[in-house]
Amino acid sequence: MKKILLEAKNKKNYIVVITIGNRYYKKWKKKICPIIKNYCESNKIGLIAITNNLIDKSSEFFKKPQWQKLLVGQYLLNNRVNFENICIIDGDILINPFSPNIFNYHKKNKISVVSSRFNMPYDWQSSTRKISFYRKKFYSKKYALNSAINMTIKDLFKYHKLKHFDNFFCAGMYMFNKNFSKFMEKVFFKYKNNVKSITNGGDQTHVNYEFQSTKKINWLDYKFQALWNYEMANYYPFLYYNKDKKLIQNCIESSLSNNYFLHFAGSSFESDMIDSYNIKFLKNKLFFLGLNKYLKKNFTAKASGFFKPKQKK
Repeated sequence: MKKILLEAKNKKNYIVVITIGNRYYKKWKKKICPIIKNYCESNKIGLIAITNNLIDKSSEFFKKPQWQKLLVGQYLLNNRVNFENICIIDGDILINPFSPNIFNYHKKNKISVVSSRFNMPYDWQSSTRKISFYRKKFYSKKYALNSAINMTIKDLFKYHKLKHFDNFFCAGMYMFNKNFSKFMEKVFFKYKNNVKSITNGGDQTHVNYEFQSTKKINWLDYKFQALWNYEMANYYPFLYYNKDKKLIQNCIESSLSNNYFLHFAGSSFESDMIDSYNIKFLKNKLFFLGLNKYLKKNFTAKASGFFKPKQKK
């Protein structure tokens, strides 16, 4: 059920990736794992892949893999995996291998998440409206401009008949200490397989309600879970009609270089663009290491005379 791809060092921090299903795991292992493993090695983080369902399909509590992230902590403890903190991510997340150690921003007594509404480099409402407009224009005339993607936080909680909060996170990534494992498991078994969800059995609104009800939330920088749908709508809208794989690859690499974790959330055409990604980013390792070093360097600027560089051919 689990594959330990990298043992954690020192602080026993693990990134756990949900890759349920042999076919899905093999695809992830080939295309995405190398870049995540590089990140983990650089920061002495362990890496585990969950490859099978953590609950029997015949159970009245069986739910989608997204929900099963809630079972991971207790499952690892039951299987005697020595860990302190885990960062659980969906299998459609890329990690910039040169980004900072996410566990350095975690607080042991809280659950760390990333807001998908606030503290972003773009406005949420205008972003979702752009996505809706572009999808209708370039994907299908039948796409509704007033679909659920534009629902307010309050309306989302109201739809699920849950108490609303003022913030909302994308549940594709969250981080917690092992002491939260039993709580996570209880949340999972609180809802049966017929749970009502606007995302066809998804976990997002319910997990938001349960986590925020603890009043123990640590909000991380948006860069730790930038959403590709928003990135594309705001920075690369030409990809809605230009399907050149090399162009898509370059845009993904550009987005990844400006963020830490990049999530291709959902089941839309935009999300499928992760299939255009390859590990070219690692081949440019020296370039990005040099760039990151320069960005962090302290120096005093001085006049060096006029110079007009020529573009390399």
